[in-house]
This record gives sequence, C-alpha cells and structure tokens, in this order.
Amino acid sequence: MSSGKSVFIKRVSLLVLTIFVFLRTERITAPPPAENRPASDTIPAHVEPPVETRAEESTEKITAIAKFAFAAAQNSQLKTSVGWSFGGKQQQGWQIYEPLLRETIKAGTDASGNEFAAALSQQQKSAGLPPNGTLDETTFQWFVTEWQSNRLKQRSPATAEELVGGSHADFYDPGRPAELRQVERETYAAYKRMVAAAAANKSLNLKTNPDGTLMANERFLKIVSSHRSKEYQNQLRAASPNSGRAALAVNFSPHFTGRALDIYVGGDPVSTEDNNRWMQINTPVYQWLVKNAAQFGFRPYFYEPWHWEYVSANG
Repeated sequence: MSSGKSVFIKRVSLLVLTIFVFLRTERITAPPPAENRPASDTIPAHVEPPVETRAEESTEKITAIAKFAFAAAQNSQLKTSVGWSFGGKQQQGWQIYEPLLRETIKAGTDASGNEFAAALSQQQKSAGLPPNGTLDETTFQWFVTEWQSNRLKQRSPATAEELVGGSHADFYDPGRPAELRQVERETYAAYKRMVAAAAANKSLNLKTNPDGTLMANERFLKIVSSHRSKEYQNQLRAASPNSGRAALAVNFSPHFTGRALDIYVGGDPVSTEDNNRWMQINTPVYQWLVKNAAQFGFRPYFYEPWHWEYVSANG
C-alpha cells in the first residue's frame, strides 16, 4: 500500500473514531428527561440551550469535521502530486510554496491539517472558487496569479540618478564590482531597515556587530544581486543560453529597475533545482521574510525564494 493511501486511511479512521466518541459523549452527558429530574435540578434556559438546538449544533460540528478532515487528507497527497504548469514547464506539487500559502491564507498549521483546509476554504470562497478546502490545480493556479499580481508593475530601467552604491558589507560577495552593487535609492533604504529588524530578532541567530549590523562573515540576508543593466543581462544570457526566460528575463527583468534584490536565504544562492529551493524555504530566514518582508515594502517572486521586489505605493 502506498504511503499516500495509508495516510488517507488513517485520517478517515481517525475521523470515524472522533465522530463515535463525540456522539457517545453527547449521549452520556445529555440531561435526563424533565419528568425524571427533581425540581431542584432544573437547568435555566440561559445556561444550557434546548436539546433540539444542541443536536443541530452537534450535526453542524460533525459535518465540518468530516468536510475538512477529508480535504486535509487530499491535501497531504496533492502537495507532492498535483500537476500544474509555469514558465512553459510542467510542475509537480506545491510543497515548496507552503510557507507562502500559509501566510497568504493566515493558516498557522501545516498544509496537511484541518485548520489549513478550513482557512483555504474561506480564501476559495472569497476568490469565487468552490470552497472545498482542497488545494487542487485550479486553486493553486489562482494563488500563482495572485502572487504574480503583487510584483512590480513598472519595470522601466533605473536612471543613474535613481541608483546608489551599496556597501561592500551588504553583499554576499563583498568583492563585487561597484557597477554591480547599485540599488535603487528607496529600495536600499528599505532593505537596510528590514535587515536591522531581522538582526534584532534573536530567534534567527544571525551574527551581528555591536551596532546591530550583520557581521562580515554572516551570509544570510546579504544581497546576491541587485541592479543589472540590459547589457549585463545579455552577457549573462549569452553565458547561460539554456537558462530559459523565467531565469533570465530578456526585455523586462525587474533587476533593470534596481528595485529587485536577490537575497541569500540558504543553499545555492540562485539555483532553481527543487531540492535547493526546498532547502531554502525551510530556513528560518526565508520564513521570517515571508511573514515580515511586506512590512518593509518587499514582495516575493514565488518561484525563486531568494528574489524580492520593492513595491512602492504606486508600484
């Protein structure tokens, strides 16, 4: 028996047991008929509702448990098996995007749980999708469209006046040439504020200087790449002709604006291999960015855990 079927059977068995225990408890704890109770044992109506009302509520609870337990069991399989397409390539599963999914629907538990399915159902209802709590291909494609819509809209190349030189200390490669350490002015200021907030978070265990800045030997949250001119982008494409449009945009790369930053979040800095991205999305730094980057004006490119874009009020 496959592990997926085994999980499903266990969840269904747990559901049946839950319903049995619930009904048995209701029967045991239900008050005796009024004619069999002494007058002093009368329960005020405002303390306990009529038996008929409680029965209706119990039915609703059981229905809700059954609905989302089944959806949760399906999600535990779909997270690694559902097929979808992006960038002209067939994709499989959505587990790499689980942190973004949880943040988008404000679900505190993993995507195989009932709470996630319930929160997803509410999101589906708002989006005009069947509110079944199941993250199938149609629902996941809705999330992709939503995430993509939050990225930079205006991608005109930055002018020289809009760019500032970033400090060596802020870059993953401190020896990066000056022309490759340029960042759009507002983006750089927002990045500095974001890093200061992360550095102050003791749970991330970042190595910091006495002034709160990241130490030179701390790689997390350092900038891997910032502004790239069209000319430099063409050089990269020539050096990697098989990288594909999604990896190196030809005419409208957000890096042209100086407002896109590739930030080190672990593993191979910018590899789209699934095993590398899986490693990255499980680092505390990436998960902190998912929850906090929006406060500083940054939005993610869902497909690349390292890629963040600064979106201003008119972005």
